[in-house]
Amino acid sequence: MEILSQIRLLKPLVHCITNYVTANDVANALISLGASPVMADDEKEVEEMVSISNALVINIGTLNERTITSMIKAGKKANELNIPVVLDPVGAGATTFRTQTALKLIENIKFSIIRGNVSEISALVGEDIKSRGVDTSNDSAELGLEEIVKRASALWQLSKSVVVVSGKMDVVLEGNNVAVGENGHEIMTKVTGSGCMLSAALAAFAASGEDMFQAALYGVLSFGICGEMANDLMKNRDANASYRNYLINELSNIDDSTVELRKMVRSNLGI
Repeated sequence: MEILSQIRLLKPLVHCITNYVTANDVANALISLGASPVMADDEKEVEEMVSISNALVINIGTLNERTITSMIKAGKKANELNIPVVLDPVGAGATTFRTQTALKLIENIKFSIIRGNVSEISALVGEDIKSRGVDTSNDSAELGLEEIVKRASALWQLSKSVVVVSGKMDVVLEGNNVAVGENGHEIMTKVTGSGCMLSAALAAFAASGEDMFQAALYGVLSFGICGEMANDLMKNRDANASYRNYLINELSNIDDSTVELRKMVRSNLGI
């Protein structure tokens, strides 16, 4: 596949209604990939902004009543124009408000991709794994692959979106298609915004590929490989702040041939 080359050729405009804690890193990640970010969340302009964009990301990290209306307006307009939409249900399961908002968005918007950690995905299908803010609880580490796939499948049944469950293993599911990506590095969990950057990156991949399952899988693998290459650059006194910069840099350096060389993926698992 050559989606990274396509992103750099097309330079898709990705409209982000996103978490203001991580908005700068999200914008830089998109620029590094070759996409163009725009952050606009006022309901008076979101429909117009979506109309000139190639993809939309809805991230509920810093959730408030004002932006919920904007999210629904933007999502519906994107659906009307057949523009791919990615949902990041940050912190679903931590509070009733977050969980119900994510479910309301799924009810009102057709998402191309939903990406969350296992706690968030579990919360959306009624499974009782508590998250601590944006973090996955320790209980999730005890779930086997089969159980994670079961929960991802339940969310696919609800949403008919490609479901990406991020973690030590990245599960990508659409109907009977299941793939597991095993690229990445554990230090990625120490950087605030790595998940937000991944969700935005998936929107750029979705804007540049026709098959949403393959676009999501390729995006997850690419991001994980960037995480590995960023770790390779770490020196003695480097820590998570340095790693964040290396990660964004590697999003500029990643190419399709590197993904093909380094990808670790299992597919057609028959689980």
